[in-house]
Amino acid sequence: MACTHVAHDCVVENHVIMANLATLGGHVELGKHVSLGGGVLVHQFSKIGDYVFIGGGFRVVQDVPPYILGAGEPLKFAGVNQIGLRRCGFDSKTRSLIKEAYRMYFRSDNLNRKEALNKIKFDIENIDEIKTIVNFIETSERGII
Repeated sequence: MACTHVAHDCVVENHVIMANLATLGGHVELGKHVSLGGGVLVHQFSKIGDYVFIGGGFRVVQDVPPYILGAGEPLKFAGVNQIGLRRCGFDSKTRSLIKEAYRMYFRSDNLNRKEALNKIKFDIENIDEIKTIVNFIETSERGII
């Protein structure tokens, strides 16, 4: 849309929507079907996973794992992108497994993130989307929101 900016050496996959004034610093990577609301600023070297929706006016300074909604200052996990996933044909079982994985990772009271990631690996059905989440988190260089 109007007045967006994609800096040098960015990777932008297919079906990305950048609303007015969304801005990418250098070396940013956007996955498939990412939607950035108006005025979103993405810090250089940040990675945003597939099917992520970032609400308007927020700042991305760390990596955002796939399939989620990001909102708040600082940017936080605000739930699974249920509407986007449903529109793109993800079935209810897959959406439920993604939701369960992120509940463990972001909302667990008795596990730190490393322990939660291990629990995800061994306790949740090992479908492609769960493998994608685990791989994204394990390979993050900037840290996860």
